[in-house]
Amino acid sequence: MNFIDEAFLEVRAGNGGAGASSFRREKFIPFGGPDGGDGGKGGDIIFRVNQNKNTLIDFQNKRVFIAKNGRPGSGKNKSGSAAEDLILDIPKGTVVYDDISNDELLDCCDANTTYVIAKGGDGGQGNARFKSSTNQAPRKFTLGFEGEIRFIRLELKSLADVGLVGFPNAGKSTFLNKVSSAKPKIGSYPFTTLRPHLGTIQGSDSSFVIADIPGLIEGASEGAGLGIKFLQHISRTGLLLIFVDLFSSDDLDPVKQIQLLKNELSAYKDDLTQKVSWVVCNKIDLIDSDKLQFHSKCIQDTLKISEQDIFFISAATGEGTQKLLQSLEEVISQYKSDLA
Repeated sequence: MNFIDEAFLEVRAGNGGAGASSFRREKFIPFGGPDGGDGGKGGDIIFRVNQNKNTLIDFQNKRVFIAKNGRPGSGKNKSGSAAEDLILDIPKGTVVYDDISNDELLDCCDANTTYVIAKGGDGGQGNARFKSSTNQAPRKFTLGFEGEIRFIRLELKSLADVGLVGFPNAGKSTFLNKVSSAKPKIGSYPFTTLRPHLGTIQGSDSSFVIADIPGLIEGASEGAGLGIKFLQHISRTGLLLIFVDLFSSDDLDPVKQIQLLKNELSAYKDDLTQKVSWVVCNKIDLIDSDKLQFHSKCIQDTLKISEQDIFFISAATGEGTQKLLQSLEEVISQYKSDLA
């Protein structure tokens, strides 16, 4: 299944039905009077969070959604029936924007919850509503009100506890593959990860979700590589893991990698450098202990990162990953308990 995380839609709620202009005409009842009924309400367009969905692919080919109109009223004071609402299922974490003003309209994060995005028009009034002591036979009635029309943009932001960022081939996908049931593609060439992946980590007392996004490169905020569009999937996370390749063949030392990655994170609209972040130095199985200590000292001294926020692992062999996962579980559990 293709992973679609953005969609542009036109939604049109139903119009209200017209009220009726009618008079009661029956044998032996010479003064029947007005009996026109009201029109029915137009259908709303509603988004419903469906936890079984994780992509906006349903909106890739069909982009215009129109709810039905309410039925008109009729004689004998019969009101027209209201139209059924049009319900559209969306993944949890979908944000709805007005595509014209770019204002955020809805943030759909509550499971199995419905959100009205376009309200149907109310039905018109029949002439029976306008009867008075001075006007016993009104012919006046009103048409139904028009339903709302909106041009909207859907943006899926994954709901994960931890986000992984790093250069291509830093080992993020290998790490996620080892510690969770997620199976992102792994290869020895850049950009093997072309779409976000989510993996659930089962700890000793609780579980948490990690999001892996395609690798960033210098200039990603200006469109280089795959750009920074995928950063929306880690914009909700409470903690970022900045993956560093200790065995990089691109002449980028760990300090330079971290600096470049933070520059790209700061260029994103939400400025992700404000989030709590840990540095994860990967591929320790490929370098000796002296070089490892040298890199650790450089990172701490140059970037003023404390030793507690730096982890050294080998995603390929699993060395150091348990310590990282235990630390993640402790911090996330504390964070969730503070929100409770």
